[in-house]
Amino acid sequence: MEELDIEPSLNVFDEPLIPCSEDPVTGFFRDGCCNTSKHDSGSHTVCVEVNKEFLEYSRFRGNDLSTPIPEFGFPGLVPGDRWCLCAARWLEAHQSGMAPKVFLQRTHKKALEIVPLKLLCQFAKDLN
Repeated sequence: MEELDIEPSLNVFDEPLIPCSEDPVTGFFRDGCCNTSKHDSGSHTVCVEVNKEFLEYSRFRGNDLSTPIPEFGFPGLVPGDRWCLCAARWLEAHQSGMAPKVFLQRTHKKALEIVPLKLLCQFAKDLN
């Protein structure tokens, strides 16, 4: 098996990464986690909870996450689903006022290369 150069499975707090979603199964590797590697050019590292507004925004921006694609085993997302989103797409959505909430313990630390932790914290669903 080819070496995938997988980044260590650590969240933004340098703690073990918690799975984002197994229903639907998410992640660049479709392992339920926002794991990443050098082959993940989109940096699918931010665990979000999608809402209707974000799904519409994403569709408008050319990434329809709502429509099922059965041949790829993709059921389509509905509001409330968790998903590993590309860090740059999350930042773009934030700049447009459409950023979904995030789960920091489920977000890979590699996302911090694109999105500052302070900004992610403003949208955190898992901070007390």
